[in-house]
Amino acid sequence: MKKIKNHIEELFKEIPRTQESELVKQEIIQNLEEKVIYLMENGKEEEDAINKAIVEFGDIDELKKELGVKNPDQKKSKLARLNLAYSLCGSGLLIALFLFINFYYTPNTIWFVYPTFGLLWWPLSMYFYWQRNK
Repeated sequence: MKKIKNHIEELFKEIPRTQESELVKQEIIQNLEEKVIYLMENGKEEEDAINKAIVEFGDIDELKKELGVKNPDQKKSKLARLNLAYSLCGSGLLIALFLFINFYYTPNTIWFVYPTFGLLWWPLSMYFYWQRNK
């Protein structure tokens, strides 16, 4: 049954150690051990019964939400959206600067378009990064 305890410890490593989380962990371990005993009484080998109990238990995403653990993917998505907003604002300001310099110093030659195309790759790459982390 040590395999069950190790598996549950691994699942709970991201959850802060509180009295509530320890009680939930002990309850889960007890339920899985009872399931293993039940499966062994119905003809399963011990290793098969342990593996079946672990597989049927699944993951603890719902439990993490109840215990107040934040999902790291949500943080990544918020950071990616912030990166996108920053890149859009920064690109807009730099394009405005190029536009001003172009028309103030060399109004007869339109050159601001060239750095603008290069600069637009920044928000475009941040947009795809944000979509991937959504």
